[in-house]
Amino acid sequence: MPIPDDVTPPRTYATASATGHGGGGTSVVHGTWEPAPASRWEDAFLTGNGRHGALVHGDPEDDRVIVTHHTLVRPNNPPAAAAPPRLAAALPALQDALLAGDPTAAAAFTDGRPLRWVRPFHPGFLTRVRRPPDIPALPVRRSVDFTTGVVSCLRRERRSEVFVSRADDVLVQYVTSPGPVVEIELDHRLPGVPADLEAGRGVATARGETVLTLRVRYPGSALGYTGLTLLLTDGGRTTVTASGLRVEGAGRLLLLTRVRSHTGDPDTTGETEALRALAGGGPPVDPEALHARLLARHTALHGTAYRRVTLDLGADEADRVLPGSALLRRPDSPALLERLFAAGRYHLLSSSGTHPPRLTGLWTGEWETAWSGAFTTDANLNLQTASAVVADLPEVTEAHAALLHRQVEDWRDNARAIFGTRGIVAPSHTDGISGHSYHFSRDYPLHLWTAGADWLLKPLLDDEEAHGRRDPRTSLLLRELALFYEDFLTRTGPDGRIAVVPSYSPENRPRGWSGGAAVNATMDVAAARHALRAAAERASAPDATRLGALAARLPEYRVNGDGALAEWAWAGLDDRYDHRHLSHLYPVWPLDEINPYDTPALAGAALRALELRGPENDSAHGHLHHGLVAARLGDAGRTGAALARVLTGDYFHDSLMSAHYPARDVYNADAAHTLPALLIEALVQSTPGRLVLLPAPPDRCPRGRLTGVRTRFGARLDLTWSPGAYRAVLHPDRDAEIDLRTPRGTSRLVLHAGEERTVDS
Repeated sequence: MPIPDDVTPPRTYATASATGHGGGGTSVVHGTWEPAPASRWEDAFLTGNGRHGALVHGDPEDDRVIVTHHTLVRPNNPPAAAAPPRLAAALPALQDALLAGDPTAAAAFTDGRPLRWVRPFHPGFLTRVRRPPDIPALPVRRSVDFTTGVVSCLRRERRSEVFVSRADDVLVQYVTSPGPVVEIELDHRLPGVPADLEAGRGVATARGETVLTLRVRYPGSALGYTGLTLLLTDGGRTTVTASGLRVEGAGRLLLLTRVRSHTGDPDTTGETEALRALAGGGPPVDPEALHARLLARHTALHGTAYRRVTLDLGADEADRVLPGSALLRRPDSPALLERLFAAGRYHLLSSSGTHPPRLTGLWTGEWETAWSGAFTTDANLNLQTASAVVADLPEVTEAHAALLHRQVEDWRDNARAIFGTRGIVAPSHTDGISGHSYHFSRDYPLHLWTAGADWLLKPLLDDEEAHGRRDPRTSLLLRELALFYEDFLTRTGPDGRIAVVPSYSPENRPRGWSGGAAVNATMDVAAARHALRAAAERASAPDATRLGALAARLPEYRVNGDGALAEWAWAGLDDRYDHRHLSHLYPVWPLDEINPYDTPALAGAALRALELRGPENDSAHGHLHHGLVAARLGDAGRTGAALARVLTGDYFHDSLMSAHYPARDVYNADAAHTLPALLIEALVQSTPGRLVLLPAPPDRCPRGRLTGVRTRFGARLDLTWSPGAYRAVLHPDRDAEIDLRTPRGTSRLVLHAGEERTVDS
């Protein structure tokens, strides 16, 4: 049947932009705005290119921009303490004890070291452009345009625009009408800065250009970093002050900033020349023209990536014009979901480049970052990147892959030292540089968790399916992971099947056990089976047969006395339900191994497990993980409830970056980056052989349009829906025959490359 008239048609949205402020009646979806500067760094608007990041407070009188970089991690451990523990010789005894049912055996299976955190992520410094304040104070509008990555602030004729170039890897700050006098400085003294941090400032002038430098060295270390800012003006007089520069009579300022980590003395000459090369190599330089050139090169990359996928929920225009802080107080408004979806994709793209997003994305305004601002791979990184493939952000997948490939040798060290095997074992925490597994404790024996590599590889496999090509580097990682399992999976249980031991279900433990590691954690079983089967698909015939046979000997999943999928597939290990992690539902999401179509009985047990699961401490990642699993199981009510808990729990700052806990407690990117994935999963799901339309649409999304979604069978998809009606337009880039599941029923769908296909109710 045709789509009814009340469904929102495709449309172009006005946005907050470098030439507007998102208010004054202008509809805002692909941006956000506020009517005042940020008083807290958590509310500062964000921009980044996946290497450099910036937090922009948006105050024209004291224009403060916090500069960050993925490589800024502070030394905190001697090298020997940051190596994996050498426990392989004692592993057989541990396995014997766990198979015999000793609940305390794993608690002491360490080398005696205390808990050691990975190197903590920290901010670099502030760039400050200060002016005498207006008297009386005048209104300010600050905005961020998601389509360009430009953060703007305006007070009267004064304007400041900041973006971080994806093309030229430089932070660009452009200021017009700065006033008769401004002072400019670089300042590292942000909250929590170590008292004994060594820092020195410098100013150099040559060929009519001025460069500010800030050299920082960590206490007791040869490691450090250097910030450099090249200042260009359209005239006026520049003089050196005790803290930086004083500029008089300039009409326009352009600041180009980079930060570099290094060992020993930095190459400030080379870095300075690189910045000057961006400006054309020498004066005279027109700041306005150079700003326009840099912005055009950046938006050609950033804008193209951002615009690939959009969500329109037909929101009220009166809500769309609201500042973000006001819209957050309307959790039932479709306009809030539209803006959070857009902000989530924007922040995810902006924080992904040399690395994928950290716990804090690419941003922090203080030195004492929670959980070291690490990449945590037992849920957080995995959830944050969940939309990378389906929301068509290969930039995120590439950043994710780069992190894995850089750390392969360290992963081999983990396998040899802890388990005495070939192959690879991924850590649960990494600072982005070291891949060694050394963050663990008695209560959280994360060094014994073996499923991490499979979960980290899953997005790369999804990306291969979506694009119809295999990456030989991914195949190599799969072969290495299969080698680990061949060496590790040597013990059996009473039924003759393989026993995965030791086995850890992050970050839970069986009821009554004092040690977290046990036998046959469901997640470990699922990861091993998935990895072995994926490796077998790429192996030669003899190897494929051997790996397939090993996978077939893994234990079946267990349904406990409550009718729920058990967290441990081992008799006598009872579940603790009130927990933020849902590790045992890994076969549902992200694996698709348990689903309502192929394994309905196990899907029912998984849904029962979800019903019994409590929120524990209300971590945002737990709620969204719950929603993703519910969506895979086709439970729209639970999907919507999980979404509602995040929208009503005060998890979002005015910046639309999120917090880990309710009441905006602990700056954390989990909710911001994962929310787009949850919305897409509720509306569209795909595997290489299946497409599911509207599997679990939340009540707060009764109608809308989702465009540009990538499927794992090689087609882009645009979906329009309203109560009782839907239309999906597929644009396949290769032939495929798939199982189509819709609210109307099931059918087979044949697609031909280059031929548009429409499916509607």
